[in-house]
Amino acid sequence: MTTYVNEFSLKFTIRPATTALLVVDMQNATGSLDHGLAKMLRAQGRLEESRYRFERIEKFVVPNTQKLLAAFRAAGAPVIFITYGAETPDASDVARHIRAFVQATGNKIGNPEHDIVDALQPLDHEPVLNKTTMGAFGSTGIDSRLRALGVTEIVVVGVSTNNCVGMTAMEAADKGYGVVLVSDATGTCSDRMQNAFEEMFLRLWGRVLTAEETIAELRG
Repeated sequence: MTTYVNEFSLKFTIRPATTALLVVDMQNATGSLDHGLAKMLRAQGRLEESRYRFERIEKFVVPNTQKLLAAFRAAGAPVIFITYGAETPDASDVARHIRAFVQATGNKIGNPEHDIVDALQPLDHEPVLNKTTMGAFGSTGIDSRLRALGVTEIVVVGVSTNNCVGMTAMEAADKGYGVVLVSDATGTCSDRMQNAFEEMFLRLWGRVLTAEETIAELRG
């Protein structure tokens, strides 16, 4: 691994007054063994293909996101939940390249698949912004909301690391935010995918920290 590019990555510190936690796409559609993707794969006799994904969500993504939520809430720092899914019955509002997946997993507003998983429910005052694109900045208005809050740094968790989480993180970096990708509170379909994205992200996009490192710096 070459590191000379990484040396130019943005330097910043996580502080409660200027940092928001973004919980991305932790929904039943792709995060629960009882709905959506898992239900579809089970019916096809292919559930084993998703073992890594759902074990990582259960063992790392959910418990570490719970710890981060507790820390951000205790610090009075903003927490924003992002969902994805169709807002129209035929999913015609969803970006074309993800439309078939949204339809196959039943991820439409009003369906249980669209709901956030029970273990990570937002508090009443925490906004839930729905997107119809991979990245949150493309279809939610999150940028203006963050700037109104005085946020200059974001911490990103959720699924999938190399799809919606990563796209949101990269969009944020391009808009000038300092971005932390939490390595053990994000998940995808293999170690190879996870590690490859983390290695790429360190090259000018942002920082990669564990949940414990993130919490320690937030409390710093």
